[in-house]
Amino acid sequence: MIFGIGIDLIEVNRIERAMAKNSSFKTRMYSQAEIAYCDSVASSIQSYAARFAAKEAFMKALGTGWADEISWSEIEILREESGRPILNLLGRTREIADTLGIQRSFVSLTHLKEYAAAVVTLEI
Repeated sequence: MIFGIGIDLIEVNRIERAMAKNSSFKTRMYSQAEIAYCDSVASSIQSYAARFAAKEAFMKALGTGWADEISWSEIEILREESGRPILNLLGRTREIADTLGIQRSFVSLTHLKEYAAAVVTLEI
């Protein structure tokens, strides 16, 4: 059964500006695995923006919005070998999802030069 669906759209230059302005933005918002992937692709900023949108979409699907108990870097958007994006939760964020009975998640990412978007569906 579907627990929640979240969607988010972001301007790519918003992430680019945040990274330029604050040197710790990347490590506060993204896991080491996400940083390694995004830094390895030609569309690096678009990939970061799409993952940021997915994290926002996850929080909307969870029904919490951004809350102190949820850490941005504990919401990972990784890739299967096929390239399919997957949601990996860590730490307290994982505990919250488990407490709510979240069993499965689905993530879809898209990006263009100026915009990135994501949809997350959570199942119980």
